[in-house]
Amino acid sequence: MAPTELRPLCLLLLPRPLEGFILRDQAEDLLRADGVVAVDPPRIPYGAFARLPHAVGDRMANRVARRLLKVLRRNGDRPKVIVIFHPVQVLLARAILQRMPDCELWYGRWDRYEHAYDAKPHLRARLTEMHEAAASLSSLTFVASDELLRLEQDAGRDAQLVPLAADAFPAPDPTDHVVAVSLGHLGWRTDWALLRAVGERLGSRLTLLLVGAWHDDEAKGDEDYAWCRAHPGFVWLSSRTDEEAARLILCADVGIVPFRVEPFNDAGLPYRILKYARLGRRTVAPELAGVKTWSDAVTTAADADAFAAALVEQAGRRTAPDLELRAWALEQTASSQNDPLWRRLRALGIT
Repeated sequence: MAPTELRPLCLLLLPRPLEGFILRDQAEDLLRADGVVAVDPPRIPYGAFARLPHAVGDRMANRVARRLLKVLRRNGDRPKVIVIFHPVQVLLARAILQRMPDCELWYGRWDRYEHAYDAKPHLRARLTEMHEAAASLSSLTFVASDELLRLEQDAGRDAQLVPLAADAFPAPDPTDHVVAVSLGHLGWRTDWALLRAVGERLGSRLTLLLVGAWHDDEAKGDEDYAWCRAHPGFVWLSSRTDEEAARLILCADVGIVPFRVEPFNDAGLPYRILKYARLGRRTVAPELAGVKTWSDAVTTAADADAFAAALVEQAGRRTAPDLELRAWALEQTASSQNDPLWRRLRALGIT
């Protein structure tokens, strides 16, 4: 390369920083090429260009273009292609093209920006005008849907269909997955070491819906709690109404009672077992003595390995609930449970 020759670049003019860009996956794919670089938005947001008087917006765009090209020349670079992803970027694109006539513009259209809900009629008209300018200047317009392609063709313009990608979005194997739910208080009583161990063993095979208030102050300094708070497979849903909680249980295969094995927890009979069962979901719990009262609805596990295995055994119940368990649970009414009390009341002549 001759000393005076500048390296040609493709500049992705990002409407927002890469980590928050909706087309991040496709941008990152293009950025694998040495000659493709991302340019973060200027200090003045692109949206401001659409809201300013035309002459003022043009002056601002010209200043940004001069600064950008100056930096590129200093680095031995020149734009060969500039890519914009929103019509509000057209003023900067046009300012660059005026200074670099051998540069070409690519225009990405993944939405009908000019019909934005938060745009008033005046702004919608301006966005329509900017879109027409961008599409007219574009050497390559790429669109996300067949309908956007049709709209460009109806306007007499060529476009390329480039649908969206979601490479970075997690995709746990849905054929080898279990969804568990924990309903209730998340604090002192919770065995965070057990949940961490189960989470580590099942990894991406487990989603745990944690429905209830969590209490950081009750687990301060607990490394296992901190791990559970950060683990992506544990979804913290806060307190919910009973109606909401019931629907969330319907999204799960199995319920859990993640209590520590200690005297305070050992003898009790957690309400959640019956709530899970009313929706045809079995409960997995540590070896607590009290939960065995409802042994037909509960699987107890001696350690994390057994707990994990018991969860996996229930995989798929969210589409095949245990109807016999549900029928049993629905029979456990307040009236039936209170039968010994009613009999004594009647014996005392109290009705």
